[in-house]
Formats: sequence, structure tokens, C-alpha cells
Amino acid sequence: MGVLLGLGLLTTGCASLNTPRVAAALALAEGLGEEHPLALPSPTEPEDSEGLHPRGSREAVTDAGLSAFSAHVAFVGAVEEVSASTRRVSSELSRLEASYPGIAGVGNGLFLDYVGYGQRQLRWMDAELAAATRLATAASQVEDADMQLALLRLAGPRLEAAMMGSLLLAVWCDFLRLTDATLSRRLYGVETLFMRMDRWQKMLEPAMTALSSLEPGQVEAAAQDMPALVGHLTREFDALHAAVLRGAEARQKMLVLKEFIEALTTLSVLKFTLPALRAATPLTLGMGFMVGGGGVMMGTRIVVSAEWVEMMNRLVRAGVLSLPAVSAAVRIQAGQVLMAHGELPRGVRDALGDGPEVRGMRVTDRAGAGMAESPRHHVMPKEFREWFEKRGFTVEMDIDQFCVKLEQAHHQAIHGGGNWKLGRTWPDEWNQMIMTVLRQAESKAGRMLTPDAILKLVAREMKRYKIPMNFVPGSR
Repeated sequence: MGVLLGLGLLTTGCASLNTPRVAAALALAEGLGEEHPLALPSPTEPEDSEGLHPRGSREAVTDAGLSAFSAHVAFVGAVEEVSASTRRVSSELSRLEASYPGIAGVGNGLFLDYVGYGQRQLRWMDAELAAATRLATAASQVEDADMQLALLRLAGPRLEAAMMGSLLLAVWCDFLRLTDATLSRRLYGVETLFMRMDRWQKMLEPAMTALSSLEPGQVEAAAQDMPALVGHLTREFDALHAAVLRGAEARQKMLVLKEFIEALTTLSVLKFTLPALRAATPLTLGMGFMVGGGGVMMGTRIVVSAEWVEMMNRLVRAGVLSLPAVSAAVRIQAGQVLMAHGELPRGVRDALGDGPEVRGMRVTDRAGAGMAESPRHHVMPKEFREWFEKRGFTVEMDIDQFCVKLEQAHHQAIHGGGNWKLGRTWPDEWNQMIMTVLRQAESKAGRMLTPDAILKLVAREMKRYKIPMNFVPGSR
């Protein structure tokens, strides 16, 4: 471990973990009757019964636990890496905000709004990383391995959005740094530069808005479009950089002319003044990018570590991160060449987990086939929201985050049929049953249940009712 692998080496592939697939939607139980719409095992059965562990072996349970543990370790590592990136960006934005005579010293802080834009984007990324960390902590406190993975998948879109957003924010910092260096040396027109920054901000805004929405479809679409966006911004950066260099050369020629004229005593009455040039210093052009041969921007992270590839592999296979987002991150960090192409090399995709096993995790239900939207089932009943909030289910743990897409027939079956009022008279109707189980457990414990204790019981009943543990946000 620790050995750096070039993208060419990655084409040979990397070792991966054999983790179980994300559970697909299960078929309804057979033998539906009039009095009991869904045939279920008794809720009083011991936890090691066949109904709770369909695979029925200690080895299967151990494999699930190892998978959850490895995914949790990878998730924490990914959060730490993105957090380190946002901290570097935050430090750079603070420096630029106080830069004088650069951004802070031109036009009464005319360019400070662009620094503020970066700081506003940074705030939502830090908030999502903090929420993802809390969800990961909650996952570590749950005993059920499937529920652990479900909580990590619930946190996945937050990490994914912050990871992609931090890449865009690093690009924005590159533009701000070049702008700061240009303004401090007065090498380019202030008005033209201001208009360029405004145009670049408008180019970033749709992607940032999509990422901050946390809606999985929008986040994935933004991730897929990001390499092309960053490629276009790279060309814009290169054009500005070339214009600044031309301005510096013209400025140097004017300085020589100024010195020559001042040396002529016969022309000493001429008032030929130019602003003084600051001492020439090399430009450091960005935290995420640098200028390579011919002025073309190249990613500074041309190589990725074996640990990073394996970490992403685990998260993709566990269903926590989407492969398009991870692939986009690799292409962006690899620079101009890969940003110009549609896909990564086959070996790189294999190393990141793009294979039949991963593609098989993408469940296509009736909604995915273009039919009606599948109903979203609240595993924690909405009518008891206040009860759950008193026991810690707030903010990122709000009960609206714990919804599951079900087939219409399955959804009606667990609620006792199409008529919900009649369904509530059935003691095994989901809402009635789960609240009875939770209240009985609380009465036996003699205190309020903790979130992890509630999730343990919910996970047991979800398995008994054959409800897949793939949570999606629902409506309040």
C-alpha cells in the first residue's frame, strides 16, 4: 500500500473486495388472504430465525458485517480527504479576502463578491460533510449490518455532492488566484476581468445548484457533466493566462520606453508616468491545477494511490457512491486528456468497481422502466413524527430520510390493502405493528429508546416484511 499508480498502470486493474450486492426489491409473499393480506412470520420469533436471516448461515452474517465495516472505514477516509480539501480552499479564500492591493484593493472591493461566492458554496459543503459524518457515526452504533450499509448509502449523496463541489471550488480558487495576481500587478483591464469573472460564475452556478440540492438524479447528472465543464473552464483559464502574459510583455516594453524618455534631458518636461511595477514573482496558479507546456492546464494529481482506488472501489460496490461521480472525479484530476474523452480506460473502470456485479446493483423497477412513480414508504410512520423526534430523529436523521420505494402492490399489502382506514384495523399493518413493537420495547426498557435501538428493531421488521433496506428521501 502507499505505492502510487499511474493511470496507465491502473489499466491492469486493482484488487477489490467481494462485497454483497445491494438488495433488490423483493417479491411479495405468496398466499395472500382476506384476513391477513401479507403472510408473515410471527414477530416473536428469535432474531436468528430464518425469517430474519434469509441466507441462514453464520458465515453469511459475518460477510455482511465485514462488508459494512470495510465500507464504513472507506467512508470515513473519503470524508476526511474531502474535508482536507475544503479546509485548504477555506484558507485560500480567507487569504484572498484580505489580499491587498489585489482583490481587496481594487475598486473598493469590487471583486470581493466573487470570494464571497466561494465562501457561500463552501458553507453548504461543510454542512453536508458534517451531516455525513453524523450519519456514519449513527451507522457505527447500529448492530444490524444491513442497516449500517443503509445509513451509509443515506449519507452517500451528501459525500458525493461535497466531493464534486470541492473540485469545482478548487477550480474557482484557481481563477481567483490568477485574478488576484493580475490585479496586484495591473496587467489586465479591471472592467474586462470583472465581466469575465461574472461569466465564469454563471457557468459554475447550475452545477453548484444541482449538487447542493442533494437530489440523487441531479447530483449524478451534474457529476457526469463536470468533466466537460471543467475542460471548458480550463480553456477559458488558458486564454486569460495568455492575455495576461501578453499584457505583461507590453508593459515591460512601455517601462523600457519610459526609462529611455526620462533619460533625455531635452524632453524632461514630458509628464510620462506609468504606475510602478511590483517585483516579478512566479505565479502559483491553483490548488488543483497548474500550467503545463504551452500554457495548457493540467491536473496536479496525475497519479492516484492504490488506497484511494480501493477506498472508492468499496464505496461504489456498497452503493454509497455512484460510479459516474467517481469516474468524473478521476477524469478531472487526471487533467485535460481524460476530460476530453467520454470514458475512463477499461482497467480503470474495473479498478473502481465497474463490472457486472456493480451494474447489477442498479435496480430498475417499474418507475425505472418509465412507468408510474413507485410509492415511497415511510418505515417510521409520519403520523408519529413527534414521537420519533423526541427520540433523536431530527435533521439528517429525520424520518423523511428513511423511505423505501416499493411496488404499488407491495406497498398496499403491508398497509392492509388499498383502503388505508380498513388496513389500520389489521394488527399486522405496518404502522400499527412497528409502533406496537417500539412501544413494547420502550416499556420493557423503562426509558426512551435510543436511535440505534429503534433502528435495530426497524431493521428486524423490514426483513420480516421483505422490505429492501435502500433508503431514499421522501416528502414531508
